[in-house]
Amino acid sequence: MFATVAASVFMSNLDLFIVNAALPAIGDSFGGSGLGSLSWVLNGYAIVFAALLVVAGRLADRTGHKPVFLTGLAVFTLASVGCALAPGVGTLVGARLVQAAGAALLMPTSLALLLDTTAPEKRAGAVRAWASIGGIAAGLGPVVGGLLVEAGWRWVFIVNLPVGIAAFAIGLKALPSPERAGTQKAPLPDLFGAALLTGSIATLALGLVKAPDWGWTSAGTLGGLAGAVLLGVWFVLRSARHPVPIVELPLLRVPAFASAAAALTLFTVAFAGMLLGAVLWCQDVWGYSALRTGLAIAPGPLLVPPVALRIGPAVARFGAGRIAMAGSVLFAAGILWWAATLDTGPAYASSLLPGMMLTGLGVGMTLPVLTGASAAALPPARFATGSAITSMGRQIGAVLGVAILVGILGTPAPGQVAAAFRNGWYAVAVAALLAACATIPLVRKARPAAAGMAAAGTAAAGTTDGKTTDGRAADDPEAAKAGAA
Repeated sequence: MFATVAASVFMSNLDLFIVNAALPAIGDSFGGSGLGSLSWVLNGYAIVFAALLVVAGRLADRTGHKPVFLTGLAVFTLASVGCALAPGVGTLVGARLVQAAGAALLMPTSLALLLDTTAPEKRAGAVRAWASIGGIAAGLGPVVGGLLVEAGWRWVFIVNLPVGIAAFAIGLKALPSPERAGTQKAPLPDLFGAALLTGSIATLALGLVKAPDWGWTSAGTLGGLAGAVLLGVWFVLRSARHPVPIVELPLLRVPAFASAAAALTLFTVAFAGMLLGAVLWCQDVWGYSALRTGLAIAPGPLLVPPVALRIGPAVARFGAGRIAMAGSVLFAAGILWWAATLDTGPAYASSLLPGMMLTGLGVGMTLPVLTGASAAALPPARFATGSAITSMGRQIGAVLGVAILVGILGTPAPGQVAAAFRNGWYAVAVAALLAACATIPLVRKARPAAAGMAAAGTAAAGTTDGKTTDGRAADDPEAAKAGAA
């Protein structure tokens, strides 16, 4: 049973990193498609995933974990076929949207199914094993992506087929039935609110990505940004009145939770910009192959799991706020090192590698610690909802990070490439420093109990995209099942 869940979660986590590595090759395959259009291969996925997480979790509560999990697995696998066969960027983006819908069904139910069949005394270990899958995928992703792209970028999606088919076939027999897992006739969350959230994020990303072509003061750019604000305000007002909103606004009045959620979102802006920027720099500026790019990037992600799994004692001693602040500053330092040292002439050991190690250290100190701190700030009964909010925040942050970097890079003149990337690095560093500032309330209001719970969270954390849960969830199936979000 664990193998089925693990394979599915690994596949969906790996997809993030290998698609980043394949982006330049996809552009070349489709007649040199611009970065603005290609960015939707990443952003479209993140937007749909963010909007559907809560909806998918509630749907699983109503109909059972097994059917929703298997449906998500089937949708993700079939959409991967559509991605592999896509004749153009538009078709690929459309298939990625469907793929994201499948992932949204898959992720919130994966841990729930694991806990449904795990004895209470073994749940803590099961959660740690589940959480470590993301870290393994992060470490292997750049290299695996590079190997697959060497054979052709379509293999990035074809590789999902045998895994998905095998997991589905085994899952039909091995996963617990809805009767054994239990269901809840809970109401579905605000579907129209999910549409408003999707529209707001998508319009904002469109305005940022197209600004270099349309002009930052053009009617299209300003209209897109204004539309994003209006849709966002409408979403907030509707969430305040709806009985089952996508985002429960009262939770944002809890200072420690609001601080951790804001810091997670801002840090993910920086992380997404860093990852895409490093891939583009290696392949488009230094002329690295996809495989060499994966090997060049791998040291950073490989550093994350061991740091995340060993940071607990430091969190217990110094507090989650201080550790997360230090991690964010280290991440920014790595990016600023790139801004100061990277040049069009390849100098991997003295320029890219030191920055990559600093960013890997920063991710390991920040994402799992903030995830634990956000859980520690809320009562157990609200952990599931709080986890959904922070998960959406991370996906929104990923969209903004890609959009901001693409908007800054634009299409620079041949002699301005390094300068354009340098401006992009500065923006990424600013996002990381803003994340550090967002942790100040956690530093000021640190309590020993909260620090201890945040430390427990790091024991169950090991992913670079923040899809983790804290140790407390291991003893609370209802809370833990949303940790996958």
